[in-house]
Amino acid sequence: MHVPDGFINAPVSVATGAVAAAAVAVSLRGARRELEGASQGGGYGAERTAPLAGLVAAFIFAVQMLNFPVAAGTSGHLLGGALAAILVGPYTGVLCVSVVLLMQGVLFADGGLTALGVNITDMAIVTTVVAYALFRGLVKVLPRRRPSITVAAFVAALVSVPAAAAAFTGLYALGGTADVPIGKVFTAMVGVHVLIGIGEAVITALTVGAVVAVRPDLVYGARGLAKPLELRTAPVTVPAAPGAGDVTTTAAREAEIDEPEPGTGEAAPAEVAPVPARSARRVWLAGVAAALVCAGGISYYASASPDGLEKVAHDQGIDAKAEDHAAKDSPLADYSVQDIGDPRLSGGLAGVIGVGATLAVGTGVFVVLRRRKAVGSADQPTAQTTGGNG
Repeated sequence: MHVPDGFINAPVSVATGAVAAAAVAVSLRGARRELEGASQGGGYGAERTAPLAGLVAAFIFAVQMLNFPVAAGTSGHLLGGALAAILVGPYTGVLCVSVVLLMQGVLFADGGLTALGVNITDMAIVTTVVAYALFRGLVKVLPRRRPSITVAAFVAALVSVPAAAAAFTGLYALGGTADVPIGKVFTAMVGVHVLIGIGEAVITALTVGAVVAVRPDLVYGARGLAKPLELRTAPVTVPAAPGAGDVTTTAAREAEIDEPEPGTGEAAPAEVAPVPARSARRVWLAGVAAALVCAGGISYYASASPDGLEKVAHDQGIDAKAEDHAAKDSPLADYSVQDIGDPRLSGGLAGVIGVGATLAVGTGVFVVLRRRKAVGSADQPTAQTTGGNG
């Protein structure tokens, strides 16, 4: 659903650019809170979720290259708003999809540069907000079990795609450059994107379900589903041979129970042993490998049919005033490397480059956010102390 240049007039493009900029600014602040909150309820710190957020952006980029057929002569692809919101949070999700759209527009001439605000508003903001609001509502009424997360993800993703189609129709009604009946555009857009939404829902549910099955602590939408395991320990003694004194049992030693406090003969209070954080290296490596396989290999077999917006635009005349992309001569335009004749190699290499670039930019954004949050938190006590002394 990448909107090209020329579909929407300048005033509406500027307005949506302002909306997108404001939403990104709000999301930057919200993403800091989401990354900071990653250490709650699962022992998983923000310093490790930042690379995972970058991975989500790279994975969405890769899967968007896999157009799947939905009707005669029409294909669809993942939008990714629902997937990102559920995995890493709604604010972080908006940033993930925005990074993907920026990389696609600048490097691959996919989605107009003057229409970047339209695309972010439609594909990043609308899909994420609608999907996450519906997801949270479903999670509250469904049984508190892991399968409920997958079911809620499926429904949220399904609805988010036609919602984005309806939003595009509204924007086109305000600033469309071609005189076409809006009613027909709405019917065509929503109709085909309901079918695309089914594919989006399947991809989202499978991905979320797979991560929840192995590491539910990494799924933002699954936080609070189950309380983290706590190991409570208490001193246990057993009688020993005369004169040998009490001996702490092996089980107690393995649980690292506190020794009696010196001079009191009384054991220290029982403590709660925190569950150590689990490394996400395997998940990260598996995600990167999956993204590279999708973009570098499977993408060659993607449907060549126009996607939903392209098909509707051609059938309804929306593309009457479409403009050439400013980056049409980019070395990676149309997801192929210039001067490489083999289409399989050219497309695969372009996909790998795109995954790497999106991963680097996305991870960089979230690492910077995490560090700024950490610096701000570290400076706060000093400021308070200084003020108190004054």
